[in-house]
Amino acid sequence: MKIRNYKSLTDHGDIESRKIVLDITERTLERLDSYKLIKSITSFDGHILKIGNNEWDLDTKKNVYLIGAGKACNHMARAIDEILGARLTRGIAIVKILEKSDVFNKTEVYVGGHPLPNEAGYQACLKIIDMVKHAGPDDLFIVVISGGSSALMSCPREGISLQDEIITTDVMLKSGANIYEVNAVRRHISALNGGMLAKLIEEQGSELIGFGISDAVGNPPTDHPEERCLSYNSTPMGPDKTTFEDARNAIRKYDTADRLPKNVVDFIMNSGPEYETPKAFPNNTYFRINTLPDSCIIAKSIAEEMGYNAYILTSFLEGEAKDAGTVFASIARQIQAYGTPFKAPCVILSSGEVTTLINDNSTIKGHGGPSQEMMTGFALSADKIPGACMLSIDSEGTDGTTPVAGAITDSTSLSAALKAGIDFPEALRNHACYEALEAVDDTILTGNTGTNLCDFNVMFIPSVN
Repeated sequence: MKIRNYKSLTDHGDIESRKIVLDITERTLERLDSYKLIKSITSFDGHILKIGNNEWDLDTKKNVYLIGAGKACNHMARAIDEILGARLTRGIAIVKILEKSDVFNKTEVYVGGHPLPNEAGYQACLKIIDMVKHAGPDDLFIVVISGGSSALMSCPREGISLQDEIITTDVMLKSGANIYEVNAVRRHISALNGGMLAKLIEEQGSELIGFGISDAVGNPPTDHPEERCLSYNSTPMGPDKTTFEDARNAIRKYDTADRLPKNVVDFIMNSGPEYETPKAFPNNTYFRINTLPDSCIIAKSIAEEMGYNAYILTSFLEGEAKDAGTVFASIARQIQAYGTPFKAPCVILSSGEVTTLINDNSTIKGHGGPSQEMMTGFALSADKIPGACMLSIDSEGTDGTTPVAGAITDSTSLSAALKAGIDFPEALRNHACYEALEAVDDTILTGNTGTNLCDFNVMFIPSVN
């Protein structure tokens, strides 16, 4: 099962509500697995590579290279590595967590850092750059990218160190900035992100085929993953929508200039248009196999197959995590008490990317992530809603700085925590929700799921007789 601790999560609390929420999540993650998706639309007969209705004669190619990065890269890269077999010349993949099932034929795998870059990811990037620079017009690059690549594929521009990039990432992630604003800053100091990888490949005259999972809030649902995506704009293998001005505005808006390395601020504030990230790659071929709204659309179908009325509240959820949990509890209370805007029993689905504001690292007394803070916030109000249960996970399998995907809480969680001597408000103040939720056995363990569509949230509200 995708949810490895399903049994322990359903032996306490509002058990029937928990099973409903967890079953929907389990089946949704199974449907979203990129390994299966890529294999369902891609084949190779030793001569012709087929992706959907598109074909490439690999006999016309000298070398075929695989490059991958992201939190779902394990599954994506493994699918391509298996499909091409001995025809693959060489592959390099940068993952967040290496699993026992990650067995490759021609692909070197490196464990990068996320949410903060690390030395292993940096060294892998240097190998990627070297591989690209030795390629030519007769070579093909197949690139598989999912969310998390900005940290995992960390390779700062000349004049900026890896430590500078680590500090920049840490400061911006804790500033309250949304992910678009964070990316605007870190893409403009990168040698590979922001479309710079695609630019390097283009400069060699090589062909690029890209498979992408987009975790960006605002992208439309995926209708036909087997068809070429003509509006692909996700980096590092595609064009970058962010600009230097976006990066400058983010630094000003969140007042981070005095906390960022001086050389980073100087570069972003003073660079001319010649340093801008690339905005178009008309000769590349892209396939977007999943986007953020897909999780809710699939989950709605599954919930309805299970016999429940299901509603997608939003696929644009952003903001402070703990506050989002409180809001969802208030919505559940309204539904159960008054039957508006939906009648109980029902399933409420949402996705997006909530964040946690941390201005001062000295306030951190433990570990956690936005999904766990959101569910702790939900638990503080859910005791007023009998049987209500909610789950929030980072769909790729790790939430924040923890090894778990997220958490599940219900109307009994607050009393269970108090009985165990756990103070949920204190856990939120100290950003130590992982330790608090672990103590009451409410964290969700998945490992790599094979997808990466940011936060996925499922709430069940039963009726009250």
